Amino acid sequence: MAATDGPAVIKLGPEDAMAGLVLSTEAHWNQTEEDWRIFLRDGVVFGIRTGALLVATAALLPYSGNNAWISMVLVTSSHRRRGLATRLVDACLETARKNGLTSWLDATPEGVAVYGPLGFTPTLQLRRLKLVMPTRLPAPPPPAASLDALCARDLRATGFDRSALLTAFAQRSGSRVAATRGAIALTRDGRTARHVGPLFADNAADALALVHAIARSEKAPLLIDAVAPQAAFLEGLTASGWTIERPFQRMRFGPATAAGDEMPFAVAGPEFG
Repeated sequence: MAATDGPAVIKLGPEDAMAGLVLSTEAHWNQTEEDWRIFLRDGVVFGIRTGALLVATAALLPYSGNNAWISMVLVTSSHRRRGLATRLVDACLETARKNGLTSWLDATPEGVAVYGPLGFTPTLQLRRLKLVMPTRLPAPPPPAASLDALCARDLRATGFDRSALLTAFAQRSGSRVAATRGAIALTRDGRTARHVGPLFADNAADALALVHAIARSEKAPLLIDAVAPQAAFLEGLTASGWTIERPFQRMRFGPATAAGDEMPFAVAGPEFG
């Protein structure tokens, strides 16, 4: 399909947050309106409309160190298999190219088949897990930790600065940064479940101890996007009642710009890395 075929690719604005939320809700994603506003405020969000209806989106969120995250690649069910997602991802990649950015995304198995031919290469395997909380009285939350400590650990792990994103998460109502022993994690609200991540720890036992402490203090379902190579951590989660919902493949377009000094145990989510 030529770039000029079909409805035009347009840039979206803050007034499109609710329309974007309709798309991610249709796809059963966990994003909130606040998540959409982060992309619309701090990134570039491309969309395609049919009349007044927003039918497809893709977003590019820049980070430091010449890196950017592609996410919110969504097409409403009635408009799939028309090449809309490819056109929108191409718009993100062109914007990244003009700004000298390496692009990252987390793809479903179906997405890998789309992004591989575009030039993305696989890097890290992730697993989304869910814990449906039993009916019981919650325990006290684990000890609070500083946002600065979380941002510093995130920088060490990723190699680029995401303090603005993590600050936006942490300042939301209901968000908590907690730590036990050598582990630290952020827990925040999602549309249908609370999300744990990013999570950093010195070892799997400390990571699991913090997740268990968070789970005991929560009443809502929990989601976590675990790093698959952290096998002992993943096994500990499934042994304690977490179920794997789906895999994700982290992929990169462009040269590696920085290497992290440690591997996280869980990431912030496929929409944010």
